[in-house]
Amino acid sequence: MTVYIDPPDWPGHGRFWSHLVSDVSFEELHTFAASIGCPPRAFERDHYDVPESRYEDAVRAGAKEIGSKELVRRITEAGLRRPKGRPAPAV
Repeated sequence: MTVYIDPPDWPGHGRFWSHLVSDVSFEELHTFAASIGCPPRAFERDHYDVPESRYEDAVRAGAKEIGSKELVRRITEAGLRRPKGRPAPAV
């Protein structure tokens, strides 16, 4: 399983957030996210938004820590990047 998480540097709703992605498949991403308690509503196009308070939970469960630019590069190269304006895959 290859799931990645970037640092919780993204502000929103009074806290900071990370992005959780897979460079293998959305199925893998959804399975991992469910295993750490991410609700389906946290999925946005090609990633899960993970609050800073849950970052360490994701890392302990096996998510690999990488920078945001590297995260985007990996999902783009894997063909899993879904920028705004493209249809989101179903959860």
